[in-house]
Amino acid sequence: MAMSYAVLSFAFNHRVPARMGSALMSDLGTEIVIPVCAFIGIVFSLVQWFIVSRVKVSTEHAESSPSSKNGKNGYNDYLIEEEEGINDHNVVAKCAEIQNAISEGATSFLFTEYQYVGIFMVAFAILIFLFLGSVEGFSTKSQPCSYDKEKLCKPALSTAIFSTISFLLGAVTSVLSGFLGMKIATYANARTTLEARKGVGKAFIVAFRSGAVMGFLLAANGLLVLYITINLFKLYYGDDWEGLFEAITGYGLGGSSMALFGRVGGGIYTKAADVGADLVGKVERNIPEDDPRNPAVIADNVGDNVGDIAGMGSDLFGSYAESSCAALVVASISSFGMTHDFTAMCYPLLISSMGILVCLITTLFATDFFEIKAVKEIEPALKKQLIISTVLMTAGVAVVTWTCLPSSFTIFNFGVQKVVKNWQLFLCVCVGLWAGLIIGFVTEYYTSNAYSPVQDVADSCRTGAATNVIFGLALGYQSVIIPIFAIAISIFVSFTFAAMYGIAVAALGMLSTIATGLAIDAYGPISDNAGGIAEMAGMSHRIRERTDALDAAGNTTAAIGKGFAIGSAALVSLALFGAFVSRAEISTVDVLTPKVFIGLIVGAMLPYWFSAMTMKSVGSAALKMVEEVRRQFNTIPGLMEGHTKPDYATCVKISTDASIKEMIPPGALVMLTPLIVGTFFGVETLSGVLAGSLVSGVQVAISASNTGGAWDNAKKYIEAGASEHARTLGPKGSEPHKAAVIGDTIGDPLKDTSGPSLNILIKLMAVESLVFAPFFATHGGLLFKI
Repeated sequence: MAMSYAVLSFAFNHRVPARMGSALMSDLGTEIVIPVCAFIGIVFSLVQWFIVSRVKVSTEHAESSPSSKNGKNGYNDYLIEEEEGINDHNVVAKCAEIQNAISEGATSFLFTEYQYVGIFMVAFAILIFLFLGSVEGFSTKSQPCSYDKEKLCKPALSTAIFSTISFLLGAVTSVLSGFLGMKIATYANARTTLEARKGVGKAFIVAFRSGAVMGFLLAANGLLVLYITINLFKLYYGDDWEGLFEAITGYGLGGSSMALFGRVGGGIYTKAADVGADLVGKVERNIPEDDPRNPAVIADNVGDNVGDIAGMGSDLFGSYAESSCAALVVASISSFGMTHDFTAMCYPLLISSMGILVCLITTLFATDFFEIKAVKEIEPALKKQLIISTVLMTAGVAVVTWTCLPSSFTIFNFGVQKVVKNWQLFLCVCVGLWAGLIIGFVTEYYTSNAYSPVQDVADSCRTGAATNVIFGLALGYQSVIIPIFAIAISIFVSFTFAAMYGIAVAALGMLSTIATGLAIDAYGPISDNAGGIAEMAGMSHRIRERTDALDAAGNTTAAIGKGFAIGSAALVSLALFGAFVSRAEISTVDVLTPKVFIGLIVGAMLPYWFSAMTMKSVGSAALKMVEEVRRQFNTIPGLMEGHTKPDYATCVKISTDASIKEMIPPGALVMLTPLIVGTFFGVETLSGVLAGSLVSGVQVAISASNTGGAWDNAKKYIEAGASEHARTLGPKGSEPHKAAVIGDTIGDPLKDTSGPSLNILIKLMAVESLVFAPFFATHGGLLFKI
């Protein structure tokens, strides 16, 4: 931290002579602060990884290293509730073996997925080059700038080449984010299980630190790659900032297109295995979750890592890249771009840099300043992370706004320049930041089993699965109301103050604490895996209770993370929509014209078409999985008695094959829609499609995620039996419990496949339209030209 303050003071002391109303921080200061903050994030994540690695998963070191007995970092002796089987070499060896199986399964799936996605990536990069290059017939002559006809800008061919390069960079960074996250999660899961023998506090710290490794690596890498790309492109573009930042939008497109395949492919994989394992194992055979006799159990645990970790990492990276790109595109045609004020131009990146420092301090509250001593402290500790990061970030945004922006400037607003004060931009970011927190807490209220909505869903299981499904669906629809109002208010406030740039920075505000959000998000699947490993390694009931408590809190925080992702996606796609309308030179989008209205109604249908595809994919893959699990139980002698091992590999193969095959049609739907509509129907119809998909996609995504989350936690509420009410519904294997398991299996594809993928749909179509806007504006609308 001292290092970062030293950098800031250096930046202020070496500022250029101030122009009237110019920012306090010099361009040199900006060039130092952004990369330094990114490096601080990377170093911090490596430190967290090193601390996690001190928990040994090998038979020679059954205990964690001696240094773990010292006072701080949550390693206090009085935390040790019950040193169960600490020196049981057999348990440690089993944990290591299971961890290797999960890690190998996840790695081989991602490599297979990335091979297919790599082919797509190259094909789409060629498409970008051909479409954008053809705008001026592949001419290498300089063109008059679209916003100032007297100036000459770089040729359209340059935009084509550099957009293609930034697309590939975004795609590779997105893939890397997901892959690193998966590697960290599979490294930490068995370590969390082993620490659970010493108490819930130690297990929590290992899981949370591992989540933080992923969060900080992703936030810092995303920022650093984008910053380096801007500086390298600047060497060619020089003063043509409009062309430079138009080319940078490819970075967001690359990030999101990889995220789409990661989310859909990973989601189909994880839910096919989960549904197959639950329906046959729990409902038909009445064996516990993650029982080693269940053939689908390894595939289920692999799925947590490829869907909830790798998919989510790519998704949030995509949101971050797109909101930065949307803000930069609008800023480049505002006074920041026209006066070549580099510090003000980099305002979105400086907010992200401050976010890394704020999240670093916030993480220390969970890992070093306070210790968890009981199960009931887990969820509040995670919620405090959200509150602390939001409060600190508000102060951080004030510092960035005051030091990096002139007191007054103009922002491009659909053909005119709007005068904006720096305090108005500060409020735009804060509105997004606090709207994110509100969405997070509303999501928690509707998905946590500590509150009445989920308890009511659990209670409805008394009369069977049908009433459970009815209550769950109603809860999901109801949970949309407050988040939509929060998004609506933030849109109104930010647009009133700073037009489309205001909306872009509001989205960035929501994503500014991405490192903490991702740490909380990744903590859930790591805890889930830890519970699975404890069950498979045959560890005691006490340990499974601790990992279940970690997992239940993780389930709620995963729902909160999805709420953030959907809320930010709504703001990001609106900002991208605004940039697209400006770039395509559409003066107004009139809903009453037939061209726009047909686009609107088709766009609103797309989330349903997409959800139908993904849900059906999970259903058909689950069907194969159920049949295979039944076949093994029926034909392998001694499997139910635990005398023989099931054939895990066949189930892993079913999930892998299904997800690779089934992720292509939904991906093609999203990627081809803007291209087909823009080329054949023109920019007005495409603007209708984007508006329609945004409006309906957000609603469907929130209700799907929350319905699934509520059903999952209603099942866990009955299983835990923590309250008198829960005990009347239990125990495991009772009729209400079976009804809850059916609700949970219906909710699985909603909350982990369709819901989270929809936010990528609305962002991806918008950023793709923006990248191809020059082509659509020049050559689009072929059908209407006939």
